[in-house]
Parts: sequence; C-alpha cells; structure tokens
Amino acid sequence: MVLLALTALCVTAVNAQEFKIGFVNTDRIFREASTAKAAQVKLEQEFSKREKELVDLGNTLKNASEKFEREAPTLAESQRNTRQKQLMEQDREFQRKRREFQEDLNTRKNEEQQVVIERANLAVKRVAETEKYDVIFQEAVYINPKHDITEKVIKSLNASAGK
Repeated sequence: MVLLALTALCVTAVNAQEFKIGFVNTDRIFREASTAKAAQVKLEQEFSKREKELVDLGNTLKNASEKFEREAPTLAESQRNTRQKQLMEQDREFQRKRREFQEDLNTRKNEEQQVVIERANLAVKRVAETEKYDVIFQEAVYINPKHDITEKVIKSLNASAGK
C-alpha cells in the first residue's frame, strides 16, 4: 500500500513538471509593442487637428465669456440678454463638438486596440506552440515572475509587425 502511494506521488510529480504555464501582461503589451505604439501615433495624427480646433474654440469661448463679464454692467439689458444667449448657444455647440470628438476618439481607439489584441493573441499562440505551453493566462491576482512570457510575446509581435 505504501509502495502504491509512493508510485502515485512520483507519477503526480512527473506530470506536474510536464505542465507548463505562462502569463502575459496585456497592459505592458499596449505600452511596449511596436504595433500598439504605431496605433497610438496613428490616432494622434488622425485626431490632433480636431483636438486643436476644440482647444481653440474653448479658448475663444472663455475669452468671450470673460469679456461679457467685464462689459455686462455697462450694457443695456437687451444687449446683455442677447450676448448671454449667444454665449449659451456657443457653449452648447462647444459641448456638443467636444462630446462628438470624445465619442469618435473612443470608437477609433477601441478599433485600434482590437487590432493590437488580435495580433497579440496570434503572437501568444505562436510562443505557446513553439515553447509547448499548456496554458497562458492574461489576468491573475498574483503571478510568479518566472512564468511571465510578456517579453517573448512582445518580441514575437514586433518581429511579425516587421514582415
């Protein structure tokens, strides 16, 4: 009976050594992989003009509002009401444009991140198959650094991006 237990223990130990696990830090991939960096640059180029226009529009609105505050005491009531309505309308238009900009930016960012995720998943699969991993995790409460294969995945991802 003791011999049977020792044999079972040895078989379990051998099987445990054959099981190979890995961990991938997706945040690090988004920060360091060349495809993720290229996506970020692409988004910045695509949205920089609109962002500058929004900043300029916001500054113009702020200056107009400050000018109104300074001049309001000396204006006739009808002029004050007219300018106040104009400022409110300009502010609504600014808020609408800012909301649209943010929605468009978020949509494009999600699209670009999805492309990076798909390529990263292919790189993870390549590394897993090449190095015979049984399982690779992307989320964990704790992971021993010896199981972190993020660097290998980033290298694989960057190498495939160059092709």
